[in-house]
Amino acid sequence: MLELFHAIGDEDSATARRRAAELFLLDGIALRNIHFESHRQALADRGGSGTVPALWDGRELHEGLPRVLAALEAGKGR
Repeated sequence: MLELFHAIGDEDSATARRRAAELFLLDGIALRNIHFESHRQALADRGGSGTVPALWDGRELHEGLPRVLAALEAGKGR
């Protein structure tokens, strides 16, 4: 399952969530709001720097809006 690390109120995070919805991927994505300590820790455990949005695909962490959008586009067939 994909994990999208995001922050409520962050414009780039909102763009990433919206694009995931447009691609009908939300059912396969766990949304991880980094305002929760456990989600911040999960992001760090995956090698994250704290940058949002960030997308964990099970193997690689994609940080920053351009990389997240590219990874979402690549995952359209999931």
